[in-house]
Amino acid sequence: MELIAEVLNITAGGRRIAILDEETARLLGVHSSDRICITYCEQQLIAIANVATHFLKDHIGLYEEISETLGLRTDETVDVNLAELPESLQHVRAKLRGERLRGRDMVIIVKDVVERHLSEAEIAAFLTALNIYGLNMGENEALSRAMVETGDMLDFGEAPILDKHSIGGIPGDKTSLLVVPIVAAAGFTIPKTSSRAVTSPAGTADRVETLCPVDLAISEIKAVVEKTNGCLVWGGALDLAPADDLFIQIEYPLGIDPLLLPSIMSKKKAIGATHVAIDIPTGNGAKIKNMTEAYSLASDFVDLGMRLDLKIQCALTFGEQPIGYAVGPVLEAQEALMALKGGGPADLKEKAVSLAGMLFEMVGVEDGRKKAEHMLQSGRAEQKLREIIEAQGGNPHVKSDELPVGTHKAELTTEQAGRVLWISTANIANIAKMAGAPRAKGAGVVLKAKLGEAVKKDGALLEIYAERSSKLQSALDLAKKLQPIVLSKKHEEQMLLDRVPEKVTVDSTFTLER
Repeated sequence: MELIAEVLNITAGGRRIAILDEETARLLGVHSSDRICITYCEQQLIAIANVATHFLKDHIGLYEEISETLGLRTDETVDVNLAELPESLQHVRAKLRGERLRGRDMVIIVKDVVERHLSEAEIAAFLTALNIYGLNMGENEALSRAMVETGDMLDFGEAPILDKHSIGGIPGDKTSLLVVPIVAAAGFTIPKTSSRAVTSPAGTADRVETLCPVDLAISEIKAVVEKTNGCLVWGGALDLAPADDLFIQIEYPLGIDPLLLPSIMSKKKAIGATHVAIDIPTGNGAKIKNMTEAYSLASDFVDLGMRLDLKIQCALTFGEQPIGYAVGPVLEAQEALMALKGGGPADLKEKAVSLAGMLFEMVGVEDGRKKAEHMLQSGRAEQKLREIIEAQGGNPHVKSDELPVGTHKAELTTEQAGRVLWISTANIANIAKMAGAPRAKGAGVVLKAKLGEAVKKDGALLEIYAERSSKLQSALDLAKKLQPIVLSKKHEEQMLLDRVPEKVTVDSTFTLER
C-alpha cells in the first residue's frame, strides 16, 4: 500500500517507530505495536507501528530514525506492508518457557535487537526470562559472542592489550583515573572505554569529561592510544557490542541486570583486550553482599573469559564505604589528581596500585604491585595522565583547584561524638544525585569522616556541593532525613538500633553500571 511520508523531525530515542491513522492501519491489517515493512527506492526497513486517532489518512508519520536511514523527505511516497513476525520471537518464547537457547538462537535474537526488529515489550520479555531462569555458561558465551559480532571491533595491534573493569555500585570509585595512567606509564597498552552514570552520581566518563573530551571516534581513539598507550573515553559513542546499550535501556526501568557477565565481557572482547582485571566490590554497601557470592561471580568471569580467549583475574575489594572522600564528577577528578601527585586518600591509592599490580603480574611482571607503586610515587603516572588529557583535547596543565566546584555548600553535622560505625553508600549516592550530580558536574558530596574515624560533637559528617541553592537545600534536607553516617556509642548506651516502621526511607535505587 502506497502512503505519503510525513517526516516528524523528532527522534524516538533510537527506536524505529511509524505512525498510522486508524483507517489506514485497518486497511493494512495492522494493530498498534505490529511490525510494518517500509520500502523506499529499493531500500527496506522494519518499523513498529503506532496507531493514532487523529492523523492524516493515507499518510505515515516517520520519526528521524527512519527518515534519515531511508533518506526521504515529507510528501515522498513509500510502500508499506504488514511485516512477518521475526524468527527471534520463537526463541524469546522458548526462553520464557525456561528452555535453553543455542548459539544460533542467541545470534538471531541479538541481530534483531540491533536492527530494531523487536519491540521494547518483546526485549523486556526476553530479559525477564533471563532474569528468572538465568543463563548457563554456554548461553553466556553464545550471547557474548553474538553481541560482539553485531558491532565493531577495535584492533590495537600486538598483544597484550590490558583493561580494567569494575562491576560498580560503590560511589566515588575514580580508580580508573589512576590505573590507566599507571599501566600506560609502564609501557603497556590500556584503551579504557567507560560509561556515563546510569544511576550513580558519576561514571568514569563523567569524571574524565571534567578534564578533557571523552566523546571520541574510533580513529581518534586509535591516535590517542598510539601516542600515549592509553585513553579514557566514553564507549557510548562507539558501535562496540551495541546490543548491550539497547538491553540496558530496558533493564534499568525494570530494575534487573541478568546480562552482567555477557555485557561486560562482550565490551572487553570488542575493544580488543587480552588481559582484564575485574573489580568486584563486596560488602553491605555493594551489589555483591558477601564473599560466597563474590567467589562464585569471580569463577564465572574466569570461566567465560577462557571461553572467549580472554585472560581474566578478579579482585574482590572492600565495598562497605565510598572510595576516597569525594563523590561527584569534579570532586572526584580533583581527588584523583591529588592522588597522582602523591596526596589524596590512602584507600584510593591502595586500590589503584593493587589493580594495576594485578595487570602487571598477569603479563609476566614480577612484583607488579611494587612496579605500580613506583609509577605512582615517581610522578610518571601523573605525567602520563596529562599526556592522555592533552591527546584527547584537554588542558594538560590543569590543576585540581581550577576545576569548577558548585558554589553552594552546606554541612551535615552530628549532635554526638563517636567513631564512624557504618556508612550507607546508597544514601550517599542519593544525596549527591539530589545535589545535581552527575548532570551538574560541580555537584556532589565530600565525606568528612569514614569508617573507624572519630568525630567530635557538632562536627561535620559530610559537605554537600551544588550549583543551585534549591538543589543544595533539597540535598541537605535529604541528608538530614537519611543520616547516612552512623556513629558508635558504648554498647550499654545504644541498645535500640532502629524502629519499624518509623524509619525514614526513600525508594531504593537500582544500580547498573558498565
